[in-house]
Amino acid sequence: MAITKASTCCTKDGAECICAQKATCSCGKQSALQCNCGKASSENTVQGPRCSCRARPAGQCTCDRASTENASVCGATCACGSRPADACTCEKAADGGFNPALETDFTTRK
Repeated sequence: MAITKASTCCTKDGAECICAQKATCSCGKQSALQCNCGKASSENTVQGPRCSCRARPAGQCTCDRASTENASVCGATCACGSRPADACTCEKAADGGFNPALETDFTTRK
């Protein structure tokens, strides 16, 4: 069984997407895309430009890479201007249909 992951994920040597595991919703109480507070309707959707793991909006990353992910883009950008030209994460990307909310994390669930 092949594991599907975003082409922009921070994996090294074929490992899991660590940033996706550490990303949280904006209040920090739940994992990204699993919010259960009053913001759940907007927090649990995946559309438009996203961070590298695609679990948070571009510029609103909450994982260990937040300082890098949330920095302004320098140089050439993708069509929407939110990400570097070679790291598009919106629906226009080659793998724009990737949705981390549809992935099952068997590594942390019991």
